[in-house]
Parts: sequence; structure tokens; C-alpha cells
Amino acid sequence: MSDYIADPTGPDAAPIERVDQLIDHFARGAKPREEWRIGTEYEKVAVDRATGAAIPFSGPRGVERILRGMADRFGWEPIEENGRVIALSRPSGEITLEPGGQIELSGRACETLHEAQEELDEHVFEMTEITASLDVEILGLGIQPLSTLDEIEWVPKKRYGIMAPYMTKVGRYGQRMMKQTATVQVNLDYSSEADAMKKMRVSTGLAPILNAIFANSPICDGRPTGYLSYRGHIWTDTDPARCGMLPFLFSRDAGFEDYMDWALDAPMYFVKRGSDYQDLTGVPFRRFWKEGVGGLRATVGDFALHLSTLFPEVRLKTYIELRSVDSQPPETMLGLSAIAKGFLYDDDCLEGASDLIRGWSFEERVETLHRVHREGLATRFRRHTIGDLARDLVEIAIEGLRRQDRRNGRGENESIVLEPVRARVQSGVTRAEELLDGWERADREVRWLVENTAY
Repeated sequence: MSDYIADPTGPDAAPIERVDQLIDHFARGAKPREEWRIGTEYEKVAVDRATGAAIPFSGPRGVERILRGMADRFGWEPIEENGRVIALSRPSGEITLEPGGQIELSGRACETLHEAQEELDEHVFEMTEITASLDVEILGLGIQPLSTLDEIEWVPKKRYGIMAPYMTKVGRYGQRMMKQTATVQVNLDYSSEADAMKKMRVSTGLAPILNAIFANSPICDGRPTGYLSYRGHIWTDTDPARCGMLPFLFSRDAGFEDYMDWALDAPMYFVKRGSDYQDLTGVPFRRFWKEGVGGLRATVGDFALHLSTLFPEVRLKTYIELRSVDSQPPETMLGLSAIAKGFLYDDDCLEGASDLIRGWSFEERVETLHRVHREGLATRFRRHTIGDLARDLVEIAIEGLRRQDRRNGRGENESIVLEPVRARVQSGVTRAEELLDGWERADREVRWLVENTAY
């Protein structure tokens, strides 16, 4: 979860006096097509090479030590909270920490997937240069595989101290989500309100297919979970007031105001004043805006921060964020970005992707999303499997990238990024299933699991 930072001199600093200010916040994100970019956020879990246990935040081989090492060697600027390094920054992006020490790169807005690949390669190189000397491995998994919740140290960020106890009141798996899971998310642009809502509608409808393609979290607490995407399942019982599929998106008349209304009625976590977070857990933002709380009055920046604490399958801020996918090994980490750019940035391909899920009822969408967490590409839907639809979606995305025709120095277009994903969906077997099979054949040996999921 990247930290939102308000501009103290811009429109975000304004007190909220009328609803148009909030709708305008979304409208400010609209860009002409030639300015569309793509940004990817990569979360990763780190473990002790010998034991497979999650490394702590603190100590000589902890996550904080990794951050300090990256700052010392690669020019990152440390960001501290109460004297502890909890993030890094430089002009090309930022590195933040999830509550259980998951390391997240929030990449820059790239013109092409080729640029994004260079960014990812540089990040992996820098990170593994530091972790190798500490006997730490970064795993290409969507969840910490061996350590239990109680065995994972909390990252000492103020916002997590507010969120953690609240999570136990609203769902069974909120703290699992915070401390154990890792995802890859992709951020994309829109040209108008209508364009934004259509992209959100189609992307949300495709959530079951995307989750199945990238299912990669079958092992947790040292044992098989019964799910291929246990991370995906965890999100189904984290906080129903801020997670899941949003039914209003499937109305052709949906607009920014509908998303705003949903966000206004969603419970808050906190507001930030200066460097201090103030606990407002459970207070609907609408009430905070209308009545104030504890002498505080709502600003547009407070609303923008609130938007960053909502977790639907597809999220709207001043860009669109797809959130349905388990974290991946480096070779498929950009797979979601490539699929999304392929079908969302070409009008014909967007229509083709929409056709794959046309006519599904909302109940079918939710049921199918829940089923793919267990069954992956083999999940049946009407006359097809999700694997059939996944193959079609990948081909649509490849066509979209070919049409966009952005080439690297070797003359290759961006569709090369999807070759490993295409091979995966053609096989019909998720990475989670391959891992489970190999781990069982290795008698559930820790060394096998670490070696076969390490970067």
C-alpha cells in the first residue's frame, strides 16, 4: 500500500464544501491518449534462505537492513518514521513496506512495457545484490509460505498500528492480508469519465480470469491451503465494506458520482495531519465530511487518502488500478501490466475483452471469482472453462500490443512480455498447481520450496 502524500498548496488542500470537488478529483485524472502511461507496483516476500521463515523487520538481517543497504549502494533516499527506515525514494520511484515487511516497488509511469521491464530488472538486481550477502531470498509467491501471523514482525508504521486492531473487527483475514500476502498491481489512464467507467467495468468483470491466470499462493503456514490463490481467498473476508466487486460498475450509466458515493459511505481508517495519523476507524467518510470529527474538518486530500485505503478488485483514484493478481516471479511479474495495456489501450481489443464476459449476472461474477481461488484455470463457467477464456484474453491482449507497435532496440513489440503467460494459459496448469506437485514430490522440503520460488 503506497502512501498517499497530499500537495499542501494544490486543490487537495481545499476543505470540502460541495460534492463537485470530489467528482473533480477524479476528472483531474483524465488525459489525452498520447499521454497515457502504465505503472506497476510489485510486492515481494523475503525469507531466510536456510529455514524459509519470514525475515523480521528489525535486526542485522531484517528488512530495514535491506533498505539501508539499498540506500547506501544505489542512491535511494531513506524515509524514516520514529527513527526507523520504513521507505526509500528517488526520482524514478519509491520503495515502501507492507505491514509484514513485504517490499513494494511503486514504479514510475512508463510509456512502454519495455521501459517497465528495464525498471523491474534494475530493481531485482539492486535488491538481490543486497539480500545475497544476508542469506535472504526474495520469493516469487503471492504469500509468505511458512511463517504464521504471530511469527511475522509488524513494520512499525503509525498507520498500521491503527489498521491492525480494526481489521479483527470486520473480517476473519484482515491481518493475514496485511502481514502475509503480496500482489502485483497495474495502474492505467483514462481519457474521460465514460472511458474510465468502461475500463473499470470490463476490468472488474475480468477479475476471475486474471486471478486464475496468475494463481500463485497455494501454501501458507507451512501447508497447502486448499486454494491455488489463497491470497485471493483472503480478500473475500477482509472487510466487505471496502473490498470485492462493485455491483454498480456493471450499469451502463455508472459514473464518477457512483464511485464517489460508494467511497463516501465506506468506513475510514485515519486522517493525516502533518506527520501524524489520527484514528478515525469505522467512521464513514460522508459523516466526517458533513459533521467533522474531533474538531477535524475534511479536505479533498483526506478524501484522496481515503480512496487509497479502499480495496475493490479495481480501484479508482486519478487513474485505474487493477488489483486481482498474486505476486509473481520476475519472468511473469509484468504479465498483468501487459494484458491490461493490450486490451485497455486499444478500442477494438477492449470490446473483444468485454465480449468474453458479456451477459454474466453479478451473482455469477462473484461466485466464479470465489471458485477460481480454489480451482484456477480449470474452473468451469457455463460451456467453457476459465482457462478457455484466459487463452482468448491473452490473445486479445497480444493483438492489442501488436497494434500499439511500441518496439524495443531489437525491433520487438511489447507482446514479447506475454510469451511466458501465453505458455502458461496454453498449458492449462497454474503455477500454483506446479508448485504443489513439486513440493509434494520433494516431501514438502523447505529447501526445495525456497530454491524453486527464489528470484
